[in-house]
Amino acid sequence: MSEQRPDGITPSQTVGPYFKYGLTPNGEYAWNDAFTNNLITPDVSGERIRVEGTVFDGDGVPVPDCMLEIWQADAQGRFSDPQDARALPNSSFKGFGRVGTDAKGGYSFDTIKPGQVPDPDGKPQAPHILLAVYARGMLLHLYTRIYFDDETANAADPVLALVPSDRRATLIAKRKAGAANPAYVLDIHLQGDNETVFFDV
Repeated sequence: MSEQRPDGITPSQTVGPYFKYGLTPNGEYAWNDAFTNNLITPDVSGERIRVEGTVFDGDGVPVPDCMLEIWQADAQGRFSDPQDARALPNSSFKGFGRVGTDAKGGYSFDTIKPGQVPDPDGKPQAPHILLAVYARGMLLHLYTRIYFDDETANAADPVLALVPSDRRATLIAKRKAGAANPAYVLDIHLQGDNETVFFDV
């Protein structure tokens, strides 16, 4: 006898893999790149940087069809959001983008280094980028942050302070030595011994 499901209930499914044509075209398809891995706009000020790395599964195997959503403040610590009264409504910098991993699990995006933003209590947070991670086999996407190893403000960041000291390195991108342009590297581990710290939101 087959199991009967009540009408209107959709069975659970994972959040990936992704249809690149619409979600992360990045110029590969004849599609409007509404979301790309280049967040830089002509009117944005601040230090231009590249962030790159590899996404690994719990067995240490690169994930070739993961998608990362990026959200960040501008160089002055303002979010392009109606709730942020400090934001400049006439700026074309939105601080939002998407990037899919390549066949070797690699990702990269170009942006500007964000400024400090206040937490809900008004305490300044160290410059960081917010990431939502989508991948096959996951029922819910994951949230994490990217901090920068050359920021002294990390020591007083109230969110980093909540993370055990031996796990903070999973959130801190390292400046790439010898790069012609400023670049930072952070690998993301979905599970395993080096699992990236993910946050409940």
